Order: sequence, then structure tokens, then C-alpha cells
Amino acid sequence: MVLATMLLSCSEKEKAALLQINPSNLEKVGEVSPRYQSYNVEMAEVVGGEFWRPYSQMKQDENGLPILPQLGEGYDVSQKNEAMYMKLAPIDLTNPRIIALAQGLAPAYMRVSGTWANAIYFQDNDEPQMEKAPEGFANVLTKGQWKGVVDFSKAVDAQIVTSFAVSNGVRDKEGVWTPVEAQKILDYTKELGGAIAAAELFNEPTMPSAGGAIDPEYNAEDYAKDHRVFYQWTKAQAPEMTVLAPGTVGEGMEGVDFSLVSSGKTYTAEELLSAEPKVQMDALSYHHYGAASMRMFRDGHPFSISKENALNKEWIERTDAPLEHYKALRDKYAPGKNLWNTETAEAAAGGDPFAATYLDTFRYLYQLGSNARNGLYVHMHNTLIASEYSLVDQTTLEPKPNYWAAYLWAKLMGTDVLDAGKSSVEGVYLFAHNTKGTTDGVTFLVINTTEQPATLNLAADGKQYLLSAKSLDSNEVMLNGTPLSIGADNSLPKIEGAEVKAGETELPAHSSCFLSFRRK
Repeated sequence: MVLATMLLSCSEKEKAALLQINPSNLEKVGEVSPRYQSYNVEMAEVVGGEFWRPYSQMKQDENGLPILPQLGEGYDVSQKNEAMYMKLAPIDLTNPRIIALAQGLAPAYMRVSGTWANAIYFQDNDEPQMEKAPEGFANVLTKGQWKGVVDFSKAVDAQIVTSFAVSNGVRDKEGVWTPVEAQKILDYTKELGGAIAAAELFNEPTMPSAGGAIDPEYNAEDYAKDHRVFYQWTKAQAPEMTVLAPGTVGEGMEGVDFSLVSSGKTYTAEELLSAEPKVQMDALSYHHYGAASMRMFRDGHPFSISKENALNKEWIERTDAPLEHYKALRDKYAPGKNLWNTETAEAAAGGDPFAATYLDTFRYLYQLGSNARNGLYVHMHNTLIASEYSLVDQTTLEPKPNYWAAYLWAKLMGTDVLDAGKSSVEGVYLFAHNTKGTTDGVTFLVINTTEQPATLNLAADGKQYLLSAKSLDSNEVMLNGTPLSIGADNSLPKIEGAEVKAGETELPAHSSCFLSFRRK
């Protein structure tokens, strides 16, 4: 499939809203990390913990829909039940297909964290894995499992980002955090010839009790005291490691109160950052989910999203307000520092069923483009493999539509963020970066979420990479009309653009297109 040159009558041209695509003289408005598009491999995956049960593995009703527990107003993330969670086998990071798929997204960061990391005990011996974590911990990480993370990181050019245990097992007699477990992981990583590129103290101090094995009265002042020790330790033991804080979630969206999903005490980023002693950091981090999945909230709840609304302007653009919220906090508490989104996806709690379909590629690509344009430095998708919101199916290891969107971004979009101008058509979005690996190339990303074709006016000849599907519910996507797939030998397809000529062209409804040009 190629963009078709349009022959319009004068009256039709007058009616058509033209989107101008001109690669000349674009102003640079920002810069992202070379590892901007990154991903999470949850600690629960590494150690074989409990994670969100896929809908396909839940009991089904007569219509083939998952039967979900009756949750009342919502679901408390500190609860566990078999209907919502399933025990994972530890992920095999030596699997050639997983390695090949991750290499397709390189260079990247891989964040190994999540709730399970908050109470993790590192078993730094070569004995069989302990059946039960020591007192003060909830989970066990073995040397072999962490070696798998480090070896994978090297194999796929994905630098490690993590967080550490903060549970009662690492606290001194005054109840303050100590690096006893963090030091063990850091030392073993160095022994393996690896490195931890960046770390948060712990995962989502918004809800400190969610990870278990921590004082239920833990508060913002406790966090500030802990973080002072953490920051001092990193600067003494790993000065090259970027300290991220606070890694909070659920803020910046009008009418959303994230305390709805936790029975324990919750704290905002402002409360944590304003506590004494003041938190020091190298970059400000946050997590963002525009909704919680149907595992937590049913359709109609203000923090839910249905597939029928997945192309609405309000949903597609929901990433913008939280970024502005955290930019303001950054400017107040860490001026001049970079912003990292270290965890994001379609919806919290594993994602909705449509997160695994072509329908979610529009949100995914908009979020990458808009966040880069608005000042985000690193963007980390949750997850690479586990649950509906993953880039890769956890059972079949087949790439999902969002994987292919990520693959195209990884191949085409460079680190210089350019001013693409504003779209004149509602529901059509424009972004631009330098073409990856070039100084004289420009690549536009045009996203058409509407049911109508969009008319583009190209100022120069170029190459187009059109992402489309036969239906919004499809699990298969096409590049320029050819289905994308990974080979039986785990080879990834070569990305080649189709020639497109200057002039008026048509971008199909419900499609996204990367357009690459040489700058003159």
C-alpha cells in the first residue's frame, strides 16, 4: 500500500484541509536520549512472581468474554487473588527470539523493577533458590536470575534501570533504609562486567505499602530520610548511576485519585519532594497510566477506558497533562534536570484486551511523539513481554502491533526533536525528528486517528513507511501493505520505504505513516 497521489477538482481542493509536510528549515525544539524508547521487564517476571493474569487465561462467559471478580468500586493493588493474578515461570532471557526482538529496539533502557522489587531479597550464593524469603522480605532474587538480566542487557544493548528493596529487612534500628541489599546487587553486577545505568530508590512511593513488608505508617518524611541515605550511597559507590526520583504514579489527570486502588496511605510527588531533608536527584521520574484496566474498573468509571473511546481526542492526548504536571514539579524541585517516564502503557493492571491490538498503536505513537516534543527525555513502556499491554505476547512470543510501531520508531526517529508545525485537522497529529543516524535527514510521523483520509502536501520527494491493518481489532499490521512478522529463524524484517513524490497525497483513515526526506 502506498500513499496515493490525489487528483482533486478545484471545489474539492477548497474543501480539503491540507497538512503541509516540508522538511526544510525545521527548528530544533528539543533532544531525547538515544535510548528514548525503552521498556520494562518486571522483577516479577525475572523471579517468577505473581503478575496480572491474561484475559485469555480467565474463565470465559457464554460470549467468550473474561469473567472478572465482582470488585465493588475497584481493586486494591495490595490484595492478591487467583482470578486477577497468576504465577509466572521465571523469564528465560537466553531465549533467542526474546533476544532478537529486544535487539530490534536497541539501543534502549530495560527497567527491572515493579512492586515485587520493593521487598526483594538477593540470595547471593549458589544454593538452590530459597523457598521462603527471610523475615522482612517478600520475594527472592537469585544470582542466576540477576546474571540473566545482566547478560541480556549486554546482548541487546539495553542498559539496566532498577530499584531496590525498601522493606523492613533493610532497615536499621531507627527504621531508616540501609543499602545492605542494594550493595549486594551492585557488587554482583560489577563482578559480571555489567552496570546499573539508573535507579529509583523504590517503585511507586505513591503507595508505599503495596510492595509488602514495610511499616504501614511509612510517610513522606520517612521517604525523604531514606532517599538522603540512598543518594549519598550512590554517589559514593556508583557515581555513574543516574539517581531518579520519585517515580510516583497517578497524577496530573483531572478528576483522578490514585488512592482509589490502594487501601494504604498514599502520597503525591509534591508531598514526597517537599519533605525534609529535601530529595536530591539527577533526573525527575514518574509513571503514567491514562486509565486502569477492566481488571480494576468497569466501563463508565472515570478511570476506565473502553475500546469504543480509544481514538477519542481526550484519550489519545491524555499523556500531555501529566507531563506538564511533572515538568512543573521538576522546575520547582530539580531545575535543569531531565524528565524520565519510567513506566507507562495503555492502562494500569496489565492493560485492557485492546492493548494487544492495532487499535492501541495510535495512543502508543502519539505518546512517543508528543512526550518527546514536550520535553521528556526517556520513555519506558510497560512491559516487553508480560500481560496485555506488553509489546510481545507472553505465551507465543509473537510481536504485537505496538512492537511494530516501536520497531519503526527505533529504526527511523533520531534524537533531535523538530518543530513539525500544528495539524490543521482534528484527530491528525504531526511530529518530526532527524532521521536516525543522519544529520541531513528529517522523518515526520503523521498519525490519522479519524475515519477519513487526510490530505498531505509534500514539499519534496521522500520515502514513506505506512503502518496499517485490515481492522482496528487486528493483531496483524502491515508496512506499506505487506504484513510484518518475525521469521522462523528469529530474523526481523528489513525496513524499506516506498518512494513517494512531492505533491498532494492521501493518508488512509486509521493509519500512521513515517515520511523520511533529505534536508536541502
